[in-house]
Amino acid sequence: MDPIPLPSHIHYELLLQLLERQTMHSVGRKSPQQEQLHELIVTLRKAFTQQKQLEESCARANLPIDYRWSLNQAMADPTAANSSLPQ
Repeated sequence: MDPIPLPSHIHYELLLQLLERQTMHSVGRKSPQQEQLHELIVTLRKAFTQQKQLEESCARANLPIDYRWSLNQAMADPTAANSSLPQ
């Protein structure tokens, strides 16, 4: 059975760090953009939690997971996937 491709956890971490550390400081306090940004951060955290739940479900079903670092990796050589990379 082919592994199920999922984004590497680092992608979520990178986005969250960028939004929390840099973008949040660039938008005005109490602005509509700050509220939108906060909602975006919450949504990303929920997506990450949902992915972890999917991973747990796959583990219980003995379905292999392939953490992808980029789309190019998958297109270049789909047999070179390595799920042992750090997450």
